[in-house]
Amino acid sequence: MSKLRTPQPELAAALSELCLRSKAVWGYDAAFLEACRPALTLTAEDGKDSDLQIAVDGERILGLAQVRSDGQIAELDKLFIDPDARAAGIGRSLFAWCVEAALNRGATVMTIDADPGAADFYRRMGAVDDGVIASTVIPGRFLPRLKLELR
Repeated sequence: MSKLRTPQPELAAALSELCLRSKAVWGYDAAFLEACRPALTLTAEDGKDSDLQIAVDGERILGLAQVRSDGQIAELDKLFIDPDARAAGIGRSLFAWCVEAALNRGATVMTIDADPGAADFYRRMGAVDDGVIASTVIPGRFLPRLKLELR
């Protein structure tokens, strides 16, 4: 049984490693994952300029979500599930938390720049395609951009 809670800043390194393990489920090689490391790294400061939430079972971290907001537009910055905890409803729980966090910040839309492998999950959550965006990690790579109307 997982519970959601706000992570302590000292968990940043463990959360960053969870992001990389989760990203690896899409079959990326080690070089690609290493190139993604800076974008998937959390710091102790992330809790100050964004909303963070983790799913835990006891002390085991099962997943994490991060939402940033700028006025009426929120960005689902990270949503990663430990590979051993996939298909247990944790992604749905964290996504629902992201929606609430965005609404609490006054957002009316949440954007999601998704890994191509994860885009269908967001579509099942009600997000719709809204074009593509250039990867900040790999030049020439484009990611699906999705959006979810919150009101």
